[in-house]
Order: sequence, then structure tokens, then C-alpha cells
Amino acid sequence: MRALHDDPSREAAPRGRRGTARRGTARRKAAGPRRPRGRPLPWTALLFLVPALLPLGFLVVYPIAHTAVRSLFDASGDTFVGLGNYAEVVRDPGNRVAVRNTAIWVVAAPTLVTVTGLLFAVLTERIRWAAAFKLVVFMPMAISFLASGVIFRLVYEQDPDKGVANAAMVAVHDTFTGGGGYPGAAPRPGPGLPVRAPDGAVAAPAPLAAGSGALVPLLRVRPEHLPGDAAPAGPPPGAGPGELTGTVWFDFTRGGGGTPGRPDAGETGLPGLTVEAVRAGPPGGGGDPPGTVAGKATTRADGTFTVRGLQPGAFYTLRLPPENFAAAYGGAEWLGGTLITPAIIGSYLWVWAGFAMVLISAGLAAVPRDVLEAARVDGAGEGRILVSVTVPLLAPVLAVVLVTMVINVLKVFDLVFVIGGGDPGAAVLASRMWTESFGGGGDQGVGSAIAVLLFALVLPAAALNLRRLRRERP
Repeated sequence: MRALHDDPSREAAPRGRRGTARRGTARRKAAGPRRPRGRPLPWTALLFLVPALLPLGFLVVYPIAHTAVRSLFDASGDTFVGLGNYAEVVRDPGNRVAVRNTAIWVVAAPTLVTVTGLLFAVLTERIRWAAAFKLVVFMPMAISFLASGVIFRLVYEQDPDKGVANAAMVAVHDTFTGGGGYPGAAPRPGPGLPVRAPDGAVAAPAPLAAGSGALVPLLRVRPEHLPGDAAPAGPPPGAGPGELTGTVWFDFTRGGGGTPGRPDAGETGLPGLTVEAVRAGPPGGGGDPPGTVAGKATTRADGTFTVRGLQPGAFYTLRLPPENFAAAYGGAEWLGGTLITPAIIGSYLWVWAGFAMVLISAGLAAVPRDVLEAARVDGAGEGRILVSVTVPLLAPVLAVVLVTMVINVLKVFDLVFVIGGGDPGAAVLASRMWTESFGGGGDQGVGSAIAVLLFALVLPAAALNLRRLRRERP
């Protein structure tokens, strides 16, 4: 008894803590022994899991195994070819394009979605209607990928009257450049009238002396190309010693009549055209060398123009450059050439940016505010805080979003199929798998090989995600 009384460890433990320890030990004994980590589940738990494991194995494991086996046989499924289908995947130029596009998707799409979601999450904390903004940004997630593809197929239409993207580009272009000219317009044929030059320009048939005027009648002007400020065609204004004047008009009278090659009542001037005076040579030489553009002018609302600053007595060829008759600016070719893959990635960003924003906003709500305030007190700007404080603290959440997007883009199919419309330049591995198996290729062996390759590409990202989840589990 004395030895127990003299034990320093028993004297160091307070009475209350000894009582708490005894109660905790009693609870653990009543609850039974804890199962160590890594120990298999009891047979009772496995029996309860069997009803879920059976359909899971039938719907997941069996298709994966069957696809792997099918990839070793030819198109008919009767002849064993080993790795021949995989060699065909590598040899096919279309599959190489799909691999290149898939690599672009894996690098660009997850990065853009994560960065955009981060910016939205950070900026929405500073606006009053944050909930409404998040609702609007997240709303595309409620739309099926098929419907999203149809929407962006219309957005990227080439015709500016139908496609929103090109309509916006044309509006901005015409605001700064003054719009287009008169595509398809041509000079009226006739003796002494301007003719079409080999380069597409319209030029007077003979040089004119400075101080004279000219008439340039045009045909084939479409009504939609006539600007709203176009006025009735007027006669050429009087020309001074160093000037060339004239009128460019639509030489067509509604209902017939009129004199061809002369401005008549009811005929419209063509404003906005560029007119050049090209040096043809003076009678005695001197001045600018022949072929030099000595002056320019732009036609007025009634089609008249005046080119000033010319050398009196010199001769000039009146010329309308081919740019006046080129096709109007119609925007970009979104669904062709090199822009089709970035265009589809843009639609993917529209759909998934809200998902990334919501996840990152949840992580941002858990960031300690005192850390941010301390950074502001130390004089750090908002950009510096975002890069050096917010992003490191949100690293686990950003990793979740990034890995999830990588897995998602490896199997993207709906948007590519609907927006791309089967264009080989937009193909990715998932779309090539469908094309080879069901979309006209007729070779399910090669399609299965592509599916196995896709599965192998997804496995590292899935394993990384699983490892992270195990590491975060308490």
C-alpha cells in the first residue's frame, strides 16, 4: 500500500482525469474490440454487399473484361489477331489526329475550367448578388450535353445572321472599319465606260486629265448591301485644276427606263467606296512616276467623290480597288480548320465552369479569414493574396476539380459529336471509338482497342484521386 501511495505517476494524474480514463476504458470494452485498418470486413458485411456487387459486376466489370477480350479479335469477332487492333489504332491517321486533340483537351480544358471557377469563386465574394450570379453560372449544368451541343452549334454558325459569335465579330469589325463594300458589283458594259481589271478592280478605260470628271456606273448591287444613308445619285461636282471628280452609282431604275451610263432619277449613289487616282504620266514628264497612287477619295452619300492634290495637266487613271468588291466580313470559321477544337472547348467551359465555381466556393468558405487579413495588413495586394495565400490554401480543392475534369475530358463525346458534326479534325478518342464501332467503321475490334486505351489513360487519374481520398480519411 505504501509503494502505491508513493508512486509519482499516480500522484501526478488528477482525480478527475483518472475517472474520465476509467469511463472511456469501460465504454471501449463495452463496444468490443476495434477492427484494425486493413483487416477484411466480416462475412456478415460481405453478405449485405452481395446484392450491390452482383449488378455492379454485371454492369461494370463484365463490360470491361469483355471489351478487353474483344479488342484481341478482328472485325467479325471470330479470328484472334492479338495486338493487331492496337497496331491499327497507331497506324490510322484519323486516330493520330484524335490522340492529338485528346491531348489538347486534357491540357487546356481542365486548366481553363479550374482557373475560371477559381476566379468566379473569388470575385463573387465581393458582389452583392453573389447567390444570383452563382445560380446563373451553374445553370448550364442543368442542361443535357446534347442540348448544350445544339445551342453552341447555332452559336458557331458561319452566317452572321444566324450565329451569335460571328454576329458579334461582324458588329465589332464594322464599327471600327466602316463595314464592307459591295461584293459582286460589276461595271456596266459599254463603250467608253469603266471596265473590270485583271486584279478585280474597276478602272476607267482611258487616262483622265486633272481637272475633269468621270462616271462609274455599277450593276449587280444587292439591296441588302446598300447602306441606310445612300442618297439619290448626283452629277459629278465641278473639278478644279488639281482635282478629279465623278459619281459612282447603281445604274438601275426600278420599273425600267432611264439612260444607261447616266445618273437618272430614282437611281441610288453608292457611298463608302474608295476611289484612287493612279498616275498615268504628264504630257511633258515630271512629277510622280507612272503607276503611283497620287490621291484617294471616298464616295459621299450620293456617290460623288473628289480626289484632290493632283498635278495640274497630268493624266491619271481612275480606279476602284478590288477591296470595294470583296465579300463582306463574315466572322471566323468556327466549325472548320484549326478553330473547331478550341470552339468546342469553349462550350465545355460554359457547361462546367459553374461546377468548378461551386466546389471552389465551398473550399474558399473554409479558408481562415485572419490569414487573409494578416496578408492585407502586411501590404499585400489582392493579386498577391490570391496567388500566394488563397491558391495554396485551396490546393486540395483545386486538385479535386482538376483531376475530376481530366477524367471527364478523356471521355467527352456529346459536345464533340453534336458541335463537330463528324468533322475528322475535331475527333477525340471517345468519338473515334464510336465511329470505329458503330458510326460507319464497322470494326468493333479496333473500337474496343480504343476503349481499352481510354480506360488505361483514365486509370492513373482515378488512382490519384483514390489515393488522395484515402490520405484525407481520418
